[in-house]
Amino acid sequence: MASAPSWPSAVPLPAGVEGAALLEELRRLAWGASAILRAYARGETPPHGFPPALTVEEGGEGPVSAADLAVNRWLLDGFAAAFPQAPWSLLSEETAKEWLAAGQPIASEWLWLLDPLDGTRDFLQGTGEYAVHLALVRGRRPVLGLILLPEPEELWIGLLADREGDGGARDAAWCERPDGSSHPPRLSARRQAADLVLVASRSHRDQRLDQVVEALGIGSSRAMGSVGGKVATILRGETDVYLSLSGKTAPKDWDMAAPEAVLSAAGGAFSHADGRPLLYNAGDGLQAGCLIASHGVAHSELCERAASAMDRIDPHFRV
Repeated sequence: MASAPSWPSAVPLPAGVEGAALLEELRRLAWGASAILRAYARGETPPHGFPPALTVEEGGEGPVSAADLAVNRWLLDGFAAAFPQAPWSLLSEETAKEWLAAGQPIASEWLWLLDPLDGTRDFLQGTGEYAVHLALVRGRRPVLGLILLPEPEELWIGLLADREGDGGARDAAWCERPDGSSHPPRLSARRQAADLVLVASRSHRDQRLDQVVEALGIGSSRAMGSVGGKVATILRGETDVYLSLSGKTAPKDWDMAAPEAVLSAAGGAFSHADGRPLLYNAGDGLQAGCLIASHGVAHSELCERAASAMDRIDPHFRV
């Protein structure tokens, strides 16, 4: 394995923030979060003075554990200490009710979207399929994303270059290990629908999603917790497609921003079924519709077929 890439010059950052320093702090925060979560998962005393008891409370849309709250505190305190003057705001899943109460976009050009524990149910059930998401959004689109997978000890990083005025700008994506070694994504080259592998949620699916999958003619599927965990299987080349179809609830900005950034930087694709890009910080924090992530091969074809299927299955649904 090679050493991790450096910060590409074409990836934009707020004034006063230097890429190498940001990457180094993100690594520290990510692996610190990993140590906290792995300790809680094993019934051990977590580091950094967090309480040992893994209490669980049922919130409005799912459980909240001491592990969620500890990692949330770790990340927010870490950003505040390392970048006290940075011109950005931080929105976490655990602070969203406070920040989004007015239903208005957060008035900041630069916004961090943090999910301290994506896949809380899987974490509590001991499947090991949970993640931490960190994404930096400029305006409505991400420029940076991290997916931390504590159990396999993987840190996926994606950086999206600003292509305005730079025809040679390059995105960058890679996976790091705790020892600092890294390797690039390994997206599959499978193209025919019958050869594709779908990665799907274990708990968030309904009859409409099964009908869309059938219409796409995808050959096989596997179940996985956490959106970040699902996208990581695409990055490793194990699967090719992930679909999100909102029903009574919809995924949130912090669920999708980091996975989208990493997958897009790796050469994959993530969009609505009608081809619209995902937009963040719109005021409600929701990512509703039929969303498709793929390894990028024939992505437009998958979108067209999914949109056509949804038009038959649920004509009033906005993909």
